[in-house]
Amino acid sequence: MARPTLYVAITNHGFGHATRTAAVLAEIQRLVPDILLIVVTSAPRWLIESYIPGDFIYRSRVLDVGVIQSDGLTINIPATLKQLQEIRTYQNRLVTAEVDYIRQIGAQLILADIPPLASVIAKAAGIPCWMASNFGWDLIYRQWGDDFADIVDWVTDCFQQCDRLFRLPFHEPMSVFPNVTDVGLTGASPRFTTLELRREFGIKVEAEKTVLMSFGGLGLAKVPYRNLQKFPDWQFITFDRLAPDSYPNLLKVSDPKYRPVDVMPLCGRIVSKPGYGTFSEACSLGIPVISVPRDDFAEAQYLLTGLQEYNSHYLLEENELTESNWEFLFKPLQPARSDQTLPKEGNLTIAQAVIDYLDKTKSP
Repeated sequence: MARPTLYVAITNHGFGHATRTAAVLAEIQRLVPDILLIVVTSAPRWLIESYIPGDFIYRSRVLDVGVIQSDGLTINIPATLKQLQEIRTYQNRLVTAEVDYIRQIGAQLILADIPPLASVIAKAAGIPCWMASNFGWDLIYRQWGDDFADIVDWVTDCFQQCDRLFRLPFHEPMSVFPNVTDVGLTGASPRFTTLELRREFGIKVEAEKTVLMSFGGLGLAKVPYRNLQKFPDWQFITFDRLAPDSYPNLLKVSDPKYRPVDVMPLCGRIVSKPGYGTFSEACSLGIPVISVPRDDFAEAQYLLTGLQEYNSHYLLEENELTESNWEFLFKPLQPARSDQTLPKEGNLTIAQAVIDYLDKTKSP
């Protein structure tokens, strides 16, 4: 009997798409331990390994660009356009190579988050493509004007070939997709107790004065870490490998067995850029979020609206993080606007759908 095999295409943009998809894959692997997962991405292998406990095949490929950024908030629009145009020039070679690999490995389904070409690859390989996201790249590129008009048309055409979209919370309409299934929050859950973490890292500060600073895998160059000196009795935690080592109240977590979600329960609040993974996991755990604004990335408005609707929050003014003394840490948090809570079964919903499909395609 053929081993169930899933080809997973993850966008070439930051760490967030990789981690939220890996959390779903971990659930699939938990339910079907013998599944063969092919993780196709340029995100680092160690990042995927920190979310998927079992074996998988790591295939380093660049299937799309996403957005070129020098840090978590600084976008290079001309470089993004240039690389998108380059991918279009070698699209046929890329698709052919992946189709050959899919047929060789015997994959029965593609799950993508959310490279547009994944649906083209799937169609050429004769298998379905399912996608999972809260936004499409057409939304992002459309905001940037006429120079991206051809790219938007290309991305839209690719997305229209997708067989099924699992639309995550905090989503834009994504009306270009022909078959949409709404799901609950996705993301990882903490692996350690707060007592274990306090012992491991020597944290004695109470949660109310413990802050996770989370700006994605690329960090944020403009963070004025000198402000930490104004809060000597507070504990700050970061996963930014470029953060300074000179502040005793800043814990830099570098061991990949620990993930941001693992330390969230230690914290009274999270200071973050708009990001689905951080917002989703914070909402699941009920941790308040202080978020910086972001006007040049169209997804942000949907994330911030969702945050305000479903989680305790405080939205910073422009430059309030980088040009203030962080008085915002003392300001009252705003309660969620809605008394409803978002469903939290997104991982399981997607995982079970994938498993059910692969079970139907089993050959004797």
